[in-house]
Amino acid sequence: QVQLVESGGGLVQAGDSLRLSCVASGRTLSIGPMAWFRQAPGKERELVAETSGSGGRTYYADSVKGRFTISRDNGKNTMSLQMNSLKPEDTAIYYCNAQAYSANYWGQGTQVTVSS
Repeated sequence: QVQLVESGGGLVQAGDSLRLSCVASGRTLSIGPMAWFRQAPGKERELVAETSGSGGRTYYADSVKGRFTISRDNGKNTMSLQMNSLKPEDTAIYYCNAQAYSANYWGQGTQVTVSS
């Protein structure tokens, strides 16, 4: 089992920055790719950014490319999402995701609200 806990969400104004963190515990050596997803009210959960097991490869949704940066520190079992130039449309609950032994694990989510 893998447990994930997110932190760092909050209420900010458009143009501000936030840094989300995800701490993994449990069978952390089994964790491969990790990702950030988000879900806005009335919308489906969507992939925001993903990083490979080593952190050497990353993927970003077009909507956040150039503004968000995903990173991970396997030594500390953490993953982060640096979010710059935030927009009101970035408002959502952000979830940490980890893949381990062909299973998907999720955190409880952290709310990000961007006011215009």
